[in-house]
Amino acid sequence: MAKAAKKKKPNRSFFWWIGVVPHLIFKWGGRALLGVIAAVFLLIGLYAFVNPPTTIYILQESARLDGIRREWRDFEDISPHMPRAIVAAEDANFCNHWGFDMQAIRDALEDGGGRGASTVSQQTVKNTFLWHGRNYVRKAMEAALTPVVEAIWTKRRILEVYMNIAEFDEGVFGVAAAAPWYFGVDAKDLSARQAAALAAVLPNPKGRSAKRPTAFLKKRARQINSGAETIRLDGRSACFEG
Repeated sequence: MAKAAKKKKPNRSFFWWIGVVPHLIFKWGGRALLGVIAAVFLLIGLYAFVNPPTTIYILQESARLDGIRREWRDFEDISPHMPRAIVAAEDANFCNHWGFDMQAIRDALEDGGGRGASTVSQQTVKNTFLWHGRNYVRKAMEAALTPVVEAIWTKRRILEVYMNIAEFDEGVFGVAAAAPWYFGVDAKDLSARQAAALAAVLPNPKGRSAKRPTAFLKKRARQINSGAETIRLDGRSACFEG
């Protein structure tokens, strides 16, 4: 029996490759993007119950500094003054919005962008799932993921995660590490004044220090302490209290 003729490979011209390569890039790039999106959505659902073991930024800082200070602490094991102080400092309407404070955004636009309008929810999304730095890709992803986190997580969970991954000094992440670092006390024993001082360090922990507070930082801490008491009395802390 005669052997079957060997199938000849078609000659691919340069112009054929010019046409097919972009198609392959878009095809596999699109699949990779969908895979990343699916993984992030899976993590959002998982982290509603499981504590995030680390973040992109924490890994970066750990490599840069050859180690960091961090210890997870559950919400109920943190002084109640701390979540109030963070909300008073960063997002007074935290309990009343769905991830974006539209009034704060309008005020920021009217101010010409001179003030921030990022909510605690947005910062939690950025710190947990994304990277630091100002660019449109990260901001777009943050805007897309924030409503998802708001829909799946409770407000209390959002604050719990935020308090455990926020940076309070260079390489010092979370309230459980920051409380003894700054004041020599456990996170559950923070006073209202100490909690306000920690919150005043945000969102610039590398440029501010509760150990060496400037006049501005002291004034800011007093304002936060007063604001924390105000939101406690007027009910704006109800979504995470009790």
